[in-house]
Parts: sequence; structure tokens; C-alpha cells
Amino acid sequence: MKILIFGLPGSGKTTFAKKLIKDKDLAYFNADEIRTIFNDWDFSEQGRIRQFDRMLSLCDIAKKNSIVDFVCPYDRYRDKFDITIWLNTIKKSRFDNTNKIFENPKKFNYEITNYDYEDIINEIQNRL
Repeated sequence: MKILIFGLPGSGKTTFAKKLIKDKDLAYFNADEIRTIFNDWDFSEQGRIRQFDRMLSLCDIAKKNSIVDFVCPYDRYRDKFDITIWLNTIKKSRFDNTNKIFENPKKFNYEITNYDYEDIINEIQNRL
């Protein structure tokens, strides 16, 4: 199972992901850590698509339930994941270029609008 946690920078994706993986045998990939490993800080459209491809490939390589947390600004790529969790806790990030291109999702499995999400974490953990 591949789980995508996405949303604007600063929305709480990593915090949510770390709570979700706590005490679970899951592969976890954080966008900033992956960009650091690949030394790829290109935020052009091509750079963002390359990052998407990288994150999805890591899930395939892991061969177990995987969680990725990254902005994933383009809606057309999100359906490659089994579960999508939209961290919709902020309306704007500090990065204007990301604010301009971020597409609100047409569909998702979970929408997080505040930080009271323990029940959602438990529900997802039970699905794994």
C-alpha cells in the first residue's frame, strides 16, 4: 500500500507522517530528506515531476507499506497512491511559487483541517 501525505509547505505533513509511522513497520520517505540525498533542489515543473517520480519509485522499491510526505502540487499525480491524505491546514505557504501552482485535490481519502487527527491516524493504522 502506498500512502501520500500532501499539502502546502508548513501544513504539518511531516508531523502527521511521523505520528502515523510510530511503532509501525513501514517505509517512510520525506521529501526534504530525499531532495538532500539526491542534491536536487530544483522546484521548476520538471524538478517537481522528477521528485514525484522519485518518491513513487521509492515506494515500489520498498516492497512494503510505504508513506511519503511531500507537497505533490499537481493533482494529476496523486491518484498513483492507494491512500491520499490532504493536509489542508493552511491557505498559503511562505513560498509564493508553490502557492501559485498548488492544485487543490479533486479527490482524496482524508482531509486534515486541524491538528486534532488522532482518530484518523488510528483509522489509517488499522487499515495497514
